[in-house]
Amino acid sequence: MDIAALSMAMAQDRVMTEVGTALLSKAIDQGQENGDTLTKMMEQSVNPDVGGNIDISL
Repeated sequence: MDIAALSMAMAQDRVMTEVGTALLSKAIDQGQENGDTLTKMMEQSVNPDVGGNIDISL
């Protein structure tokens, strides 16, 4: 294998590694956001009596 082909192969490998790392970072961020949303939803469900009664006067 000549130097030019080796250099191109290494550059392509580096680009693929960087793309994979960027995608993994996005997936981790999305997972964190989903976890935060789930935590907020669970915190709101701690008080099940809220909204159970409606006072209406006509």
